[in-house]
Amino acid sequence: MPDTDDADGKWVELNSKYAGEWPNITEKKDPLDGADDFAQEKGKLDKYFSPKPGDGA
Repeated sequence: MPDTDDADGKWVELNSKYAGEWPNITEKKDPLDGADDFAQEKGKLDKYFSPKPGDGA
């Protein structure tokens, strides 16, 4: 989704908070099986978000 689709500023706020804390992504991986189906799921931020960063790989 485009970053311009952020009427309430939720994504800018989330990015501002975590961009300095989380590691940079250093490696591109293939999408997981079912990624296209998951892309259509509603409420993913509330359901799956964790403030704990991954390893960046």
